[in-house]
Amino acid sequence: MKKAPDFTLPDQSGTAHSLADYAGRWLILYFYPEDDTPGCTTEACAFRDDYDLLADKGIEVVGVSKDPVASHAKFAEKYRLNFTLLSDESRQTLEAYGAWGLIKAGEKEYMGTIRKTFLINPAGEIAKEYPKVTPEGHSAQIMKDFEGMQ
Repeated sequence: MKKAPDFTLPDQSGTAHSLADYAGRWLILYFYPEDDTPGCTTEACAFRDDYDLLADKGIEVVGVSKDPVASHAKFAEKYRLNFTLLSDESRQTLEAYGAWGLIKAGEKEYMGTIRKTFLINPAGEIAKEYPKVTPEGHSAQIMKDFEGMQ
């Protein structure tokens, strides 16, 4: 298995988190385009609603976008998100995980955040990558996949 790229990023309250903070635990590290947009809200609220089920399995949830800390704080408060959101304004972590690139939307093409998720094992290795995420049902799919690995 491939080692997950390290990171150190501030959360919605400005506290720094790094990959090493999650050593010894399973981690869902998901990358999303923008706070408080329809797809991102659907995805975040599903993780919020499934948080206790995931925690019971020993899985932490962390979301990452290029939005600033203040935006994450508003998003987390508005939807009562019960997990960590990290701000990657420099896009270094997005790029390290291949979550920054060319987006094609109809006739338009632009550089942006690619909705991607990684399930990282307690040894810090990528156990599964979800390269094309559909927000609806994503959390449930990860739980099903996780159970299949046990």
